[in-house]
Amino acid sequence: MASRNQNRPPRSPSTMQKKGVGAEEIPSDKRRRIGGEKLVGLGRGRAPFGALNNKSEVNEVSGAGGGSSDGSEGSVVDFTEEEVDALLEERMKKGIPRDTKKKMENMVDLIKRLKQCVRWFKGKKEKLQTDLESAEKKCVDTENEMKTKIDELNEAILNLRTTISSLEEKVAMEESDKQEVTECYRKEKEARSVAEQTNISLSTELEKVCDEKSAIERKAIATEDLYKRSQEYNISLQQYNSRLQSNLETVNEAHKRLETEKSSIVENLSNARGHNKALQEQLASLKASQDEATKGKDMLATELKFLRDELKQIRDDRDHQLGQVQALTGEVAKYKEYTGKSSEQLDTLTVKTSALEEVCTSQRQQIDMLQKQLTAEREKLKMADLSFSETRTVFEKQETVISQLRERLAEKEFQVIEGESLRKKLHNTILELKGNIRVFCRVRPLLPDDGPAADMVVSFPSSTEALGRGIELAQSGQKYSFSFDKVFNQEASQEDVFTEISQLVQSALDGYKVCIFAYGQTGSGKTYTMVGRPGLPELKGLIPRSLEQIFLVSQSLKDQGWKYTMQASVLEIYNETIRDLLAPTENPGKKYNIIHDANGKNTYVPDLTIVDVCGADEISTLLQRAAQSRSVGRTQMNEQSSRSHFVFTLRISGINENTEQQVQGVLNLIDLAGSERLSKSGATGDRLNETKAINKSLSCLSDVIFALAKKEDHVPFRNSKLTTLLQPCLGGDSKTLMFVNISPDPTSTGESLCSLRFAARVNSCEIGIPRRQTSTKSSSDSRLSYG
Repeated sequence: MASRNQNRPPRSPSTMQKKGVGAEEIPSDKRRRIGGEKLVGLGRGRAPFGALNNKSEVNEVSGAGGGSSDGSEGSVVDFTEEEVDALLEERMKKGIPRDTKKKMENMVDLIKRLKQCVRWFKGKKEKLQTDLESAEKKCVDTENEMKTKIDELNEAILNLRTTISSLEEKVAMEESDKQEVTECYRKEKEARSVAEQTNISLSTELEKVCDEKSAIERKAIATEDLYKRSQEYNISLQQYNSRLQSNLETVNEAHKRLETEKSSIVENLSNARGHNKALQEQLASLKASQDEATKGKDMLATELKFLRDELKQIRDDRDHQLGQVQALTGEVAKYKEYTGKSSEQLDTLTVKTSALEEVCTSQRQQIDMLQKQLTAEREKLKMADLSFSETRTVFEKQETVISQLRERLAEKEFQVIEGESLRKKLHNTILELKGNIRVFCRVRPLLPDDGPAADMVVSFPSSTEALGRGIELAQSGQKYSFSFDKVFNQEASQEDVFTEISQLVQSALDGYKVCIFAYGQTGSGKTYTMVGRPGLPELKGLIPRSLEQIFLVSQSLKDQGWKYTMQASVLEIYNETIRDLLAPTENPGKKYNIIHDANGKNTYVPDLTIVDVCGADEISTLLQRAAQSRSVGRTQMNEQSSRSHFVFTLRISGINENTEQQVQGVLNLIDLAGSERLSKSGATGDRLNETKAINKSLSCLSDVIFALAKKEDHVPFRNSKLTTLLQPCLGGDSKTLMFVNISPDPTSTGESLCSLRFAARVNSCEIGIPRRQTSTKSSSDSRLSYG
């Protein structure tokens, strides 16, 4: 710094002259002597400030000051940055020119302070040195800790690599075990197919040749091992189905919760609508009261104006009469003063004056009364204005509440639409989880002609896994167990059966293809399950109940903007011939063909009678009309046996005016003719031909089911009219349900066993995924789709 040289003691005459210490020159010998005294008294001269960085020089400077007798030099004084700068920039005080002693004292004082500053810098440097050493020590310790942690992490990485290698070995072993298990499963599946083929061949031989029963039993013993393995596989499948059932129950519970939330939302919506209606009525009444108050106000204003005019007129009359009184009084004074009229005239004038005064008094009273009336009318007007403002405030509040309720209503309607969409999605997910072709089994009650209940060959297992899904059939001392999606015992009502299929019927409204058909031997209760007894409401079958639900739900969906149109047709397949049961006049020679579209997903019957329906009553009339035209006959197995396959089709088209979404659903309800043996039915003539045609079409249906179960490339749908008509339901993207009906009569054990085996094969079929039929533009078609 340039200021440091200014505080140094003078060493040469030139320097002294520059500093202005004195005007005269000091002799050189005196300067030397003064300099020598200074050096003797202080030791070495002050070292430059920049040299204090050297530790040895700092020690010398501190040692030089150690011999001073001033006790303050031994203590360390704290300096700030500003004090250090001020000390370095301090100049020597100007004194008397030749006063060397004073100059020396000033220099000694300055040197003392500089020594204290040096000591302070020394202590600060030592402290910094200590902090630096501690920081270096900490860095070294931290580096050691980091090295230790790195070693530990390296060791952990090695352990993890060892663990990964062991896990890879375990995965490889598990993969090999999995391949072995897969190979065992394949072998077991082959053995199962062999066992099934053997069982089929055995059952066929049992039906054809009853005398070879002992030989077939010996063959059954030979295949017992294969059957046991297939039985174990069936048990595992049952366990898997039980797990699916538990998942289904949880989904059903979620669906019930959603239904409850939906009902609460609908209830809140209805309450909001009722409240909105009440508010609208209250608003109308408030508007009416406001109009009446406005009219009253106008009337009061008119009356007030009229009263003001009348008051003005009375005041004018009073002023005029007061003028007359004054004039008369002046005249009386004049008469008294100038003419001195008689006292009689004076009395007369006095009477007139008193009369006029009475008139004035009465007029004043009238004026006061009118003023009171005016005040009262003004109060009424104020009250009317106040009531009008209060009514307007209430009206504005009600309008605000109504707008809020409308917003909440729109929000609730949106929530209802969202909930309905979620319900449809969950509903169809549940049905897809249950399977595309589902099989329900129903056992009819014992009839009086069947024998005692103790001889019933059908039983129902009570285990947790098979409860409500399992059925056992006893034949020749051996029990055959089967498991389906649902099993109804002989005590199940028509309502119980319909409850299980109501969700499937709902899918038709959602835009899916749905097919429900009944299968079983003659007299097993198929027509009772599908049609029921029309005269008794509690005994109605699945067809009328399904249609009632369709129309009931379609009406409830109007609030969400949905409008549905429905078309119905009814036909029967009799002796491989299609008959229109709704034709106005019967035409025996007319032939109907079945037409498939390009991809085989939809089936049409041209020229078939199609009826637009709007309610369940119209459907009931159509069913009665079709039942009268259906082919029935009497056999030894049934007094009134259905001799044809009955097919009812309802085509549903829906459009949502709010979302512009369109759906097309199809509901097929089919009552198949019963299978029967010629030896038991006793059919002859036309009944014999009918039985042959029925058994042939059902045999073709079995061939189709077997081909689907084996996933063959070719499925013989065209072998009969029935399978051709059912092709979209069995091989397309339809949701299909089969009811297998069983008779508990011991004499029908063989037919019941065949029906159960066929139903089990149907339950194992896999078809395409159901797809919702939607569009954005309506299209009309005279043909009715059965897919």
